[in-house]
Amino acid sequence: MKNRPLTVAVLLGALVFFFTLGLWAWQQRGASDEPPDRAEPLRLQRMHSPVIGPASAPVTLVEFFDPSCEACRAFHPFVKALLDQYPSELKLVIRYAPFHPGSDSIVKLLEAARRQGLYQPVLEAVLDAQPAWADHAQPNPSLAFAAAKQAGLDIERALQDMQRPEMDALLKQDVEDLNALLVEKTPTFFVNGRSLPSFGPEPLAELVAEEVALARRARSGP
Repeated sequence: MKNRPLTVAVLLGALVFFFTLGLWAWQQRGASDEPPDRAEPLRLQRMHSPVIGPASAPVTLVEFFDPSCEACRAFHPFVKALLDQYPSELKLVIRYAPFHPGSDSIVKLLEAARRQGLYQPVLEAVLDAQPAWADHAQPNPSLAFAAAKQAGLDIERALQDMQRPEMDALLKQDVEDLNALLVEKTPTFFVNGRSLPSFGPEPLAELVAEEVALARRARSGP
């Protein structure tokens, strides 16, 4: 059977335009402090945090993510390619950083989709439709809801679930953690607790590869 995983090099070429746009958006958010070189584990992952990939994976990629963020959208295919490259060794933990107006309602929509077993399809649909709904001056979440419905979400049930008190509680916890970690831009990544030495796809890929290599050496022994 033909091997189909995308290579990092090929994907980097395909993402040049989108990453440039996303990087510009990321740079617009100034930060007086940088995240710590190694973060406190408890602040990185909570029991409620969505996880994509095998729970037993030795390498954990934590992304502080805003569904309205252009840079998050630009990075998303690259993050998926890393998960494809290391299917048994890497997992993604998503933490919410609702910096933009309207992002909190989309976070709740994603969490409602998780209750229906549709987290990833709805995430993909919402990001695909982001240019239409995520105007930072006048966001139109209804267009994100329409995209989620097309992905198979039961909207009536989702609207009810979005009113659950735990939705506000998880958002409050994620904001508390991102503030403690000095996260002021999205996306912000940590790989096994380590922050990126510099922002970009290549530093992220290199840090993931380094942690995967360390995990492989530890597994194989001396």
